[in-house]
Amino acid sequence: MSNFRFTALEKTLNRPIGIVVPPSLKVSDYYGSMTFNSQTMKEHLTDEAYKVVMSAIEKGTRIDRKITDQIASAMKAWALNRGVSHYTHWFHPLTGSTAEKHDAFIHPTGQGKAIEQFQGDSLIQQEPDASSFPSGGIRSTFEARGYTAWDPTSPAFILDNTLCIPTIFVSYTGDSLDYKTPLLKSMRALDTIAVEVCKYFDKNIDKVYPTLGWEQEYFLVDAALYAARPDMVLTGKTVFGHPSAKDQQLSDHYFGTIHNRALAFMQDLEIESHKLGIPLKTRHNEVAPSQFECAPVFEEVNIAVDHNQLLMHIMDVVARRHEFKVLLHEKPYAGINGSGKHNNWSLATNTGLNLLSPGKSASDNFRFIAILSNILKAVHTHEGLMRASVASEGNDLRLGAHEAPPAIISVFVGEQITATLEEIEKMPSRKALTSNNGNKDIILDIPKIPEILFDNTDRNRTSPFAFTGNKFEFRAVGSSANTAKPMFVLNTIMADQLNHFKQDVDKLLAEGMKKNDAIFNVTRRYIIESKNIRFEGNSYSDEWIKEAANRGLSNNRSTPEALEAFVSEKTIELFRKHQVMTEKELLARFDIKLEKYTKKIQIESRVIGDLATNHILPTAIHYQNRLIENARGLKEVLDSKTFVKLSRNQLNTIKDISNHISSIKDDVEMMTEARKEANLIEHVQQKAIAYKDEVKPYFEKIRYNVDKLEMLVDDELWPLPKYRELLFIK
Repeated sequence: MSNFRFTALEKTLNRPIGIVVPPSLKVSDYYGSMTFNSQTMKEHLTDEAYKVVMSAIEKGTRIDRKITDQIASAMKAWALNRGVSHYTHWFHPLTGSTAEKHDAFIHPTGQGKAIEQFQGDSLIQQEPDASSFPSGGIRSTFEARGYTAWDPTSPAFILDNTLCIPTIFVSYTGDSLDYKTPLLKSMRALDTIAVEVCKYFDKNIDKVYPTLGWEQEYFLVDAALYAARPDMVLTGKTVFGHPSAKDQQLSDHYFGTIHNRALAFMQDLEIESHKLGIPLKTRHNEVAPSQFECAPVFEEVNIAVDHNQLLMHIMDVVARRHEFKVLLHEKPYAGINGSGKHNNWSLATNTGLNLLSPGKSASDNFRFIAILSNILKAVHTHEGLMRASVASEGNDLRLGAHEAPPAIISVFVGEQITATLEEIEKMPSRKALTSNNGNKDIILDIPKIPEILFDNTDRNRTSPFAFTGNKFEFRAVGSSANTAKPMFVLNTIMADQLNHFKQDVDKLLAEGMKKNDAIFNVTRRYIIESKNIRFEGNSYSDEWIKEAANRGLSNNRSTPEALEAFVSEKTIELFRKHQVMTEKELLARFDIKLEKYTKKIQIESRVIGDLATNHILPTAIHYQNRLIENARGLKEVLDSKTFVKLSRNQLNTIKDISNHISSIKDDVEMMTEARKEANLIEHVQQKAIAYKDEVKPYFEKIRYNVDKLEMLVDDELWPLPKYRELLFIK
């Protein structure tokens, strides 16, 4: 790119809000311009250094420290050329968000002078304070040392004049303190065993990696209205609010024309995302008013997770420019759809194959059915752990609310594949699938699967884990979640299942069975054994809840219930066996998740008490006094008979307001006492259960009476912006 062209590009990318991107400037002109991607590395690194980094990315080889100085120097030169002054290790602590500590490139040289310096040691490792991040007991406050280590598989990027280097985060003792470390370990475990299984079908496969395409749902709300709602500011949701007369019942927002303010926000978001190499491709209105969705092209899961974490940050920054606030809470408004983050997961190979794509040939379909049977078996075996991977206080409000999948994990595969699986079930357990033609086995009689394309596979929006053509869509993930959590669980259970598959097949091979017969017999057994996890019907129905119980599937509606699967003996052995997480790391995450759940409810309880006591009740009493004074005035000027006739409704309103005020005061006092008692409990799980069972039930009781008051009190006096104002962009 010429200097002139780059200058024009920079002016465009740093343009004031409202300036339209020149039609002559294509996305491809600036896509990835703020990332130290493979093309940029090739331009700035020596051939030796470039080959070393690419080998680390593609094969997982280690980078010699002698090379890191070259890489750091090239990275610094590239960043300084773009006005960067600081660098940071960018990581995913167990808060669920991202973290960074900025250091300047400046290095004093004496005599009042300085140079810009960035060496290999600073690139590959730093030592941030680990004491203030949640650790679940892994580290004490006085044991502050933690380390961030460079992850070369995810490209460095520039954000706000800072060079951000994606890293993992571990303690002094080597325990993971983040979500990325177990994700990378799960990818390695899956790759190792999946390659061995794939060689049954294709000897050329020597790498298997999971891919992820997330779909991010979110709400936009006017920044001024957001600031006038303390509950939104402090909890990310509304704790009170009477339904708007019109919301989503006409289905007129979904895929509708995008409001010009929202569209301007989306366009800016896409520009900033594309500069950072985030391949956003889709944008549209979602079901609820002021709800939207964006989605990228599929990427390797590690990079996709980083990009989603980065996107959530960019969304907030860009929204502020447009006087919006982005809401990522799973249920910001009662009575309308909440927001999820559908995780589209698949498996790809170094040969360009998608292992979840059915093919046209019998051998391709045979491979597809074998892989599919392992996925079904893995989810069936670990359905409780799958539910635990998406558990959170916000997601509890969304799952099973007839707008999102239920808390029961099941798998939808569609009518065509279901028919094929049922046909395989009926086949003899040791049917000869191959005939010898010289030295080549030919697969015979495998049930035919039509080539499944994107547009001829039905979709079941009620299913939490649905096959959608060439991938599985994990629809139960919450909109605010770090996608690494469900992804490292999914990768690990798949690695474990493929390990069992290889053992079972190899056992039959050792007994003298032909390879394809052995694969078929094991595949058929898995299809039969995992049949209870498959469900093609309406997962919202009460009938499914009863049927799922009969099938032995769990239905953990709350986070404290769901998280028990995360520390079961089966789960601990699963992660230990594949060296993804130790028992200590699992127990730490269990405690952190429960503590976060408790604190979220605790904060919401305090907000409810504050708003009810200091905002709602004084307003209601003020309006009630106005009505009383009005009634007294009427009584003075009217005869008693006329007064009784005309004031009946007004007196009833006064009584209704009094009843609601009394109920709110009583419930707030009882909720506060329940909270005080729960706070005395030291055991983290018992405390979370106490908050769920003893504190949280008051939320709806108090809300019911507050929302009734909203419809009785003068609109001019009501202290909070209402749903009809919050939900519709102006």
